[in-house]
Amino acid sequence: MHRDSLFYQLFAQLPQTLFDLLGIQTPQGYRFDSVELKQTAFRIDGVFLPPDPSGTVYFCEVQFQRDTTFYERFFAEIFLYLRLYRQTFSDWQAVVIYPDRQAEQECFEPYQLLVNSDRLRRVYLNELGSLEGLPFSLALMQLTVLSEAEMPTAARMLAERTRIEAVPRPEVIMELITTIVLYKFTKLSREEVLRMLGFTTEELKRTRFYQEVYAEAQEEGLQQGLQQGLQQGLQQGLQQGLQQGEVLVVLRQLRRRFGDLPADLEERIRQLSPHQVEALAEALLDFTDLGEVSDWLDRSA
Repeated sequence: MHRDSLFYQLFAQLPQTLFDLLGIQTPQGYRFDSVELKQTAFRIDGVFLPPDPSGTVYFCEVQFQRDTTFYERFFAEIFLYLRLYRQTFSDWQAVVIYPDRQAEQECFEPYQLLVNSDRLRRVYLNELGSLEGLPFSLALMQLTVLSEAEMPTAARMLAERTRIEAVPRPEVIMELITTIVLYKFTKLSREEVLRMLGFTTEELKRTRFYQEVYAEAQEEGLQQGLQQGLQQGLQQGLQQGLQQGEVLVVLRQLRRRFGDLPADLEERIRQLSPHQVEALAEALLDFTDLGEVSDWLDRSA
């Protein structure tokens, strides 16, 4: 799992995550960034910048593999940053996120004083507690360390919480849940993951994934229709373009699920009436192989 990218998305979308970890109320105006210190090619995973120089800057690292020199590097990065940008803050705090205590290096010398000081907060995701009782930001973090056997049930539970609880930006949380599951189950399509999370057909149509696919296909269909409209009349071309857009949505979804389509099957779909295309768009969400698509076309002929 590419956790650096995943946690970057989580911090960028929900910057309150860091402050939930620290158990403090989220201050206003903080900006999240990933900072490269070019003089040494050091990079700090996450820097939470205060809105004014009187605030505290927070340094955050996600460490899922044991590194016997991690603290040497981390503190070197921090103190170089402090030297370069001292005028932008008044105090600093460091946070390291581990999946469990086994991922942390064993020997802290000669940094033991800093490691055990109030300057550093170490977080172990497997000790945060039950998903049901955690804020969404921390529950999403803990979701990243669950096994394949545990993740589907936990992800569905979080998706259900998103539906029934009054949470800000629920679409962002649902997108993060989906992304985390996709990182774990690399062979599943995004649509299959959404179905795993319990989305109904209507809910699936409201997701950003479906709307992006639909908009892309509609645009392609409109362009084809407009070209035909130059020859046959603008109104007729627009109507054909919209109809072709519906067909392209169906074809694109089928390709994402089953790969390349046989030419004869694709042609049969292109010959469907607008009503039949709409019905197929509803039905295909339950298909498991191309044989079921052929059977549906036979029944609808």
